Amino acid sequence: MITAATSIDSHVLDVSPDSYMRIRAVSEADYDQWLPLWRDYQGFYKTTIDESTSETIWKRFLDPAEPVCCAVAEDEHQLIGIVHFIFHRSCWTEGDYVYLQDLFVDPSIRGKGVGRALIEHVVARAREAGASRVWWLTHESNGQAMLLYDRIAEKSGFVQYRKLL
Repeated sequence: MITAATSIDSHVLDVSPDSYMRIRAVSEADYDQWLPLWRDYQGFYKTTIDESTSETIWKRFLDPAEPVCCAVAEDEHQLIGIVHFIFHRSCWTEGDYVYLQDLFVDPSIRGKGVGRALIEHVVARAREAGASRVWWLTHESNGQAMLLYDRIAEKSGFVQYRKLL
């Protein structure tokens, strides 16, 4: 089983003259601040994930044996962004891939580098773990996010298909 254990604990970034943002792994104490950001993310995509599933993924984030991870952006002890990512095997490389599944930044603070910092945290975790690639998807209507993604990564040219079970 692939696990996401790593020695990268956090990054501190200067967001403004009197504010410092910290990117770090989620902790058990973060649940009450993580949940509203998670729900806002779902609202952005006009979907609802049931409470039982959210509780399950929360437990996975806290289990070091799980390949599913969560990092948070924190400013003045307030969570302002979240990123969920998954380490997984690939048939194309010896190194694992990291799927950046969910990225959300509080709309009131967008444009200040929080999203980029969360992505860079995932990239650093992946690099340290010897992964070959970090990859993600976004909806074609998410133009604001794609402005950032186009600056920091390459479009693969692949189209996603899915069959729900």
